[in-house]
Amino acid sequence: MYSSLFQEQRKNEESGTLKFPEKIVLATGNQGKVREFASLFADYGVDVVAQKELGVSDVPETGTTFVENAIIKARHAAQVTGLPAIADDSGLVVDALGGAPGIYSARYAGADATDDTNIDKLLAALNGETQRKAHFFCTLVFMRHADDPVPLVSQGKWQGEILTARSGNDGFGYDPVFHVPTHGCTAAELDKAEKNRISHRGNALAILLDNMRATFA
Repeated sequence: MYSSLFQEQRKNEESGTLKFPEKIVLATGNQGKVREFASLFADYGVDVVAQKELGVSDVPETGTTFVENAIIKARHAAQVTGLPAIADDSGLVVDALGGAPGIYSARYAGADATDDTNIDKLLAALNGETQRKAHFFCTLVFMRHADDPVPLVSQGKWQGEILTARSGNDGFGYDPVFHVPTHGCTAAELDKAEKNRISHRGNALAILLDNMRATFA
């Protein structure tokens, strides 16, 4: 089945008649991301499926940048399934920490890190620091197939600052300590729809959708 999908996609490329894919594998195990992407792509008749549902395991993120890691994940998912794939690599960039935790945001406190232990380490690293500017950064990569020579890449940034203590119960990751000056609250206190609209991931996804519409017009 997967080989036939791959062959059809390559045939469309060669003929210059690219079509919006009917199904895309999302290279993530985060169900919140899956629901968000599925909702946005539903308007285009695209079925978004989590990689786990298709038997795709996580791949080591050996890149040194967000783009490299996103490409690694998207290529792996496309290679295993034969489907077009989207991968997301995101992180928190703190000015006073020289850009850390950056690409290591999810495992900042170690291989078995949790959201709480990551936040604890971040607050300890910034103890006594008055310059607390930071931003979330997201890179999305769409690959039509594993050998796609020109994957679509989009990026988004969300400016804020790190508080000295947690505030808010929603969201995930560093959201409880990421203060959003434009809204006067943390990312964990924002309405979900508003967060999706203004966040780094929301911005990157809007750009990706524009690029995909242009590609598959």
